[in-house]
Amino acid sequence: MIDLCSQESSPLLAIDAALERIKAAIQPIAESEKVVLKNALGRVLSESIYSPINSPHDRNAAMDGYAFSSQDINHEQPFTLSLAGTSWAGRPFTGLLQPGQCIRVFTGAVLPIQADSVVMQEQVQTNGQTVLFPANTPSRQHIREIGEDIKQGSLLCAHPKKLNAIDLGLLASAGIYELTVKRPVKIAFFSTGDELTALGQPLESGKIYDSNRYTLSGLLNDAGYSVTDMGVIADDKQLLQDTFTEAAKNHDVIITTGGASVGEADYVKEILDRCGEVNFWKIAIKPGKPLAFGKIGSCYFFGLPGNPVAVIVTFQYIVAPALKQLSSAPNSKPLQLTATCTSALKKTPGRQEFQRGILTQDPNGEFFVASSGKQGSNILSSMSRANCYIVLPTECKGIQAGDKVRVDLMLDAKII
Repeated sequence: MIDLCSQESSPLLAIDAALERIKAAIQPIAESEKVVLKNALGRVLSESIYSPINSPHDRNAAMDGYAFSSQDINHEQPFTLSLAGTSWAGRPFTGLLQPGQCIRVFTGAVLPIQADSVVMQEQVQTNGQTVLFPANTPSRQHIREIGEDIKQGSLLCAHPKKLNAIDLGLLASAGIYELTVKRPVKIAFFSTGDELTALGQPLESGKIYDSNRYTLSGLLNDAGYSVTDMGVIADDKQLLQDTFTEAAKNHDVIITTGGASVGEADYVKEILDRCGEVNFWKIAIKPGKPLAFGKIGSCYFFGLPGNPVAVIVTFQYIVAPALKQLSSAPNSKPLQLTATCTSALKKTPGRQEFQRGILTQDPNGEFFVASSGKQGSNILSSMSRANCYIVLPTECKGIQAGDKVRVDLMLDAKII
């Protein structure tokens, strides 16, 4: 069986080579801006952040209980101490802890300098102002020391980290209110094609609803991106060229879907040749071969295929790494696993394939993957069911049930 799509006058560009070309072409955005911490989720740091304080700021109790000095106790015998007062979280005990005394403490409460031990409240008995401690009471524990978590001047988050919710909590714990981040990447995207119909309109014969813009809108939902949806542009060369040149004036990236193949109405590469420059067109993957990458002025351009599954595949493997590089965010690759394939898979040599699969893990920790359904690049239902790609090498001639395969988790996917 011959892969007709791979019969080209010259060899198609392998995906690794395409990624190297993009990496060499893209210059990260240099401009930065200041934001308050509550608006920093998902933003990329422009500079590393160091702690202005120790955390904990004071010695404090790690649990509710009683604080005392280990010098006052006999580890092998029960003992009693008199209750001198209470230290609450936010309201410290202000007196001096005298020999033979203890204080009631609550989690996070500041400890007197004389106290070096805390015992949980369930382990003692109280009688008025007297506290009875059992034999073998442990000492020198349940205390959080100054700077135990963070030392003053230590690194909190290194440039160019993309901040997550936990990072915000860490920075807040050190009193960080404002920070410097990369400005958002300005992205314009639109669909092309006379066959596309807007949602809410009746579907005429020969027409399809425009799903790609909704997919891209979700994929581009990132705090580090400023996104403009430019709608659907008809298959008109002059209109497309005008749209490209206008969008390139005030965006860093243009992403289109459709019009990048070889049909008579597929104008993207021709227009890009005219008003910009083409770095490459067509890559050796399936789905997603008719992908164009280039530049219009200082604006980068990605012309994705029109088929919806090809849009998703090329975005995850081609566009997403490029956007991360542009924003200076670290590029996290999809998690790769080896799994036993329980489905027989058809494949023709010539292109690397990304087939949709459902990955599961058995009680013994072994991974198994099965096809999620039909693999046509127009079939979104099997993509919706999938949680991974079954990645088949260029030279592969098919997979038999029981073969080991490489599996890449999809974006935000969970293993069943």
